[in-house]
Order: sequence, then C-alpha cells, then structure tokens
Amino acid sequence: MTISQQATTETTAKLTIGSLKLDSPVILAPMAGFTDSVLRGLVRMFSSKCLVVSEMVSAEGMHWGHEKELLNFNEGEKPLAFQLSGHKPELMAEGARKLEAISSLIDINMGCPVPKIVKNHDGSKLMTDLPLASSIIKAVKEAVNIPVTVKCRLGWDCSSKNYVEFAKMAEDSGADAIIVHGRTRSQMYSGKADWAAIGEVKRAVNIPVIGNGDITTPLMAKECLETSGCDGVAIGRGVLGDPGLIGRIENYLLNCESATEPDNEHRHIGLSLREIALLHCRKEVEYRGEEQGIRYMRKFFAHYVRGVRNACTYRFDLVRCSTLAEVEAVFAGIPVE
Repeated sequence: MTISQQATTETTAKLTIGSLKLDSPVILAPMAGFTDSVLRGLVRMFSSKCLVVSEMVSAEGMHWGHEKELLNFNEGEKPLAFQLSGHKPELMAEGARKLEAISSLIDINMGCPVPKIVKNHDGSKLMTDLPLASSIIKAVKEAVNIPVTVKCRLGWDCSSKNYVEFAKMAEDSGADAIIVHGRTRSQMYSGKADWAAIGEVKRAVNIPVIGNGDITTPLMAKECLETSGCDGVAIGRGVLGDPGLIGRIENYLLNCESATEPDNEHRHIGLSLREIALLHCRKEVEYRGEEQGIRYMRKFFAHYVRGVRNACTYRFDLVRCSTLAEVEAVFAGIPVE
C-alpha cells in the first residue's frame, strides 16, 4: 500500500491516542491568545467529533495561582485537551495533575516560537535540550492517567533540524502521540510548512503523528495526510475567521462530501460571514464584558473580513470600535456580494 492509499484509508478510521478514541482525525490546534472557550465553542458548533485544545497554560503560572481564566471551559466543548507549557519537570507534573480531572489529554508545548516564551527556555527552545525535554515528558506521563501528547516543530533553525531524533525521544519518554508543525522555530510562520518532513517523523515512530501547518481547506488537509502518511491533522490559524473549517474538513474526509469551498460570504455552514462574526463577538462580550470582549475581538476582525472587497477599510473601522453596537454597524455596512 502506498503512503497516499494508506493516508486515505486511515482518515476514515478513528484516531486513537493512548486510551482516548476519537471519531475524527482532525484536531483544533492550540493557539495562545485565540483558542479560548468561546472559539472552541464556535468550532464545536460545526464539529461534534474533533478534539479541541486550549490555549497554552503556564505550569509555573498555575503553581502561583494564576492562569485561572485559561482553565474556563464548558462541558459541551469535550473532547477537550489542555496544553501545558514550562521547563521545570516538577511543576509540569504538578500542573498536569491539576488539569487531569477536566482534560481528555495533556498536550506539552515544545513548539511555541514566540520570543517571550523561548527566552524562558519554554516552547520550541526545549527542542535544543533533549534530556530536559525527556525529563518533562516522563514527569507528566508519570503524573497522570490520561494520554500525553507533545507538540513540536522541525527544530530550532534550518541548520539544527532534529525532528526525527526529537520524535524518537518523545516516544521513548512515554508520549502517546506527537503533533508536528512543519516549520523550524526560526521560520516562525513564514515560508511553507514541510509536510514531507512530517512524513519522516511518521516513519520513524510507532505512536500517532499529527500533521500541522498551512492547512486551510479540505483539499489541503487531504494533501497533508497523503504527503506525510500521518494519522491526523491539527488545524490552527485556518480557523481564524472560519470556525466552520474543521467541520468541512471532517465532512470531506469522513463523509466524502464535496471539497468545493463556499464563497467568502457563505463559508460557514448555515451562517453567513456577518452572522458568525457577530455571534463570535457577542459571545466574547458575554464572556468578558463589553469593553474587554470588543478589545479581545480586534485580533479576529481582520480574519473575518479577509477576502471581502475593501477589507482594509472595514478592518480600520472595526479595530476602532469600543462597543458591540459599533461593531454591528460596521458589519451591517458590508455589502453581500
């Protein structure tokens, strides 16, 4: 069986991560500052099967009684995983124990490229210290009775790609699956994700491998699976402004529905761009209060008007809104094309 045939067959099967059996090969990837309870709930509106993952939660922050907002969730979001970040094995184990009762699995962040994270030796910086990374995985695995996954990149930079060695270490240390973003830390989010490199990881280990990076349509999800032979895909930035994306990918992979993407105005199943954007905004206002909710939404507005004629004008207006009524007025002025 070719890699392409194997991937096509496996996308119709359940994704099993340790003791967790999922009915979908698609995962909402963790994104700091984005995958809060509200966005996870929106994704769940369009997909009842996918695993959704929280924002990055600091183990040290939890230890000192912080991060409480990041732990908010609704039962309707499940299956739900929490992503844990840190570089101290004992605190990572402590944090994992605290999360075990509310989480379907614990995902360890060893892939975040943001400077303020790596300067503390967290995130993708851990790919430069395999003994420490191994100690963390072992500590978390020993602390909980739920599956443990690791999210990583291809390495620190193009001259130090160690993704295969890292993946083997993660498996040997007890990880139940590995999520691989197909870029190095130095690339951040530039260039093209290397799905073939993810395939090298898949062939090197016996645990499930989840591909991540540049998956923004059902056809791209299938192409990633066929190129890499991986067991599933994790969708991150693609859901920004398009929380129905994961549902469409699932319908294509699992139900053989058309991969034809709807036009920009109707890219959400049963809801227009305007309706889903305003629903998101209203839910954030309900969750955070009007002032903070509108402020939080500003980073989403550009994604919601992506592809709309005169989008830059609407972005300019939206990021200057301070009330829900002002946001509603701007969206009411966007013509339906």
